[in-house]
Amino acid sequence: MNKILLITGASSDIGMSLVEKIADRYDWILAHYNHWTERLEQIKKSMGEKIVFIQADFADEESVLGMIAWIKEKGMEPDHIVHLPAPRAINQKFVKTEWKAFEAAWNISLRSAVLLFQAFIPKMQKQRYGKVIVMLSAYTMNLPPKYQTVYITSKYALLGLMNSLAVEYHDKGITVNGVSPDMIQTKFITELPDILVKQYSENRPQKRILDVEEVVPTFEFLLSDAADQITGMNIGIGV
Repeated sequence: MNKILLITGASSDIGMSLVEKIADRYDWILAHYNHWTERLEQIKKSMGEKIVFIQADFADEESVLGMIAWIKEKGMEPDHIVHLPAPRAINQKFVKTEWKAFEAAWNISLRSAVLLFQAFIPKMQKQRYGKVIVMLSAYTMNLPPKYQTVYITSKYALLGLMNSLAVEYHDKGITVNGVSPDMIQTKFITELPDILVKQYSENRPQKRILDVEEVVPTFEFLLSDAADQITGMNIGIGV
């Protein structure tokens, strides 16, 4: 039986680093992306046919459903899923934030997760084996900063989904966990004011924000056989 990993948001800094580190563990890696990047091109050249790139816009429900249909048609339903997508963080007061911003964030992060998990968990349940990992945030573990309401509410919604699925599937051979890193130096924070990132860094124990390479090992561990008995955990990094 082929072992298949689906990474959504593979074009993110975390996604690309994770793909490069765990490729040898899988027969196939399905790498979802919205916008193609030069680094994805490099990964494609180095990994060849083992990695299959799938484009989908998670803000569009039909695009997500089309991706699901393509995966099923090819007989490539995953055994492991890592769900990373989130809109870029913005710094905005709650009263000035329109509902459509919340809706867009939920569609990208939460609706896509619900559709994907409903489509692929039944196969995991049938074979009594599967792993699901959701990218959350350290903000779900401590008091969050101001003016991040859209991002924080979407992450709490994902946390609720993770906890619910962990309980529902804990006796069916499926683990469901979350990873909650503190702020990471990635393109995700490029729209935040530099002064805000600097102030946040100065308040951290190490006087800096996290690097990608400090976060990826936790995903590697949760995808490994050593984590087969770990489920329902929200693992903080740099908290």
